[in-house]
Amino acid sequence: MAGTPEGDGWHLVARRGDIDPDEPKQVQVGDLFIGLYEVGGQIYAINDVCTHEFAFLSEGYVDGDMVECPFHQACFHIPTGQAKSPPADKPVATYAVKVDGDDVYIQVT
Repeated sequence: MAGTPEGDGWHLVARRGDIDPDEPKQVQVGDLFIGLYEVGGQIYAINDVCTHEFAFLSEGYVDGDMVECPFHQACFHIPTGQAKSPPADKPVATYAVKVDGDDVYIQVT
């Protein structure tokens, strides 16, 4: 994406240095709340709202590649968005991520 303006659904949402492995970052694109996570040096973006009940996953507990909802402890796999434990049984949406230098873009179409 070097030298390319935002387009094709890509949105500049953060700086690389804003995202810490121990603390997710919430960003907003339009009406969507999206959580940014660093797992194993890779940045992932998932919908930040639990599919069981309204809660921001970025306020939950992160353990490796899993995030636990702060309300009812449903767990989601960060790279895939898959629900891994009840009470959630539906995945959260995932979004493509590109890092260009220190710029972090996500694709929301």
